[in-house]
Amino acid sequence: MSKKPEQNGAACSGSLIGAGTTFVGDIVFSGALRIDGEVKGDITAREGQPGTLVIGEKGRVHGNVDVGRLTISGAVSGHIRARSFVELLPKARVTCDVEYATAQIHLGAVIHGRLLQRHEFPARSQSTPQTAVGLAASA
Repeated sequence: MSKKPEQNGAACSGSLIGAGTTFVGDIVFSGALRIDGEVKGDITAREGQPGTLVIGEKGRVHGNVDVGRLTISGAVSGHIRARSFVELLPKARVTCDVEYATAQIHLGAVIHGRLLQRHEFPARSQSTPQTAVGLAASA
């Protein structure tokens, strides 16, 4: 997949859930994942890999997110854990608590939930959901 620019210069090269696509189930990924469609399920970066998730302006996630780096321009409802960095762009709509190490929140982003800065995060669950789909970015 070629790089697709995101607002404010953020880009994602890896796996894509495109506009008009609805994915139902949990996702475990490595590398990078961009969502321009809708996901109904949890999204987790593979254990031991930070994982970068970009949720585009038309992207929607209904579930928990646990990744290293997260950029949101769309909507998320669930629980967010950004172990390294979270960026909420002007059109971001977040309806959940957000745990983060560092954050950048742009004017216009909407958050209905708590912002919880963490310097240490608990280990991820050792079990992988039975419905999980593994996505890996090709180099």
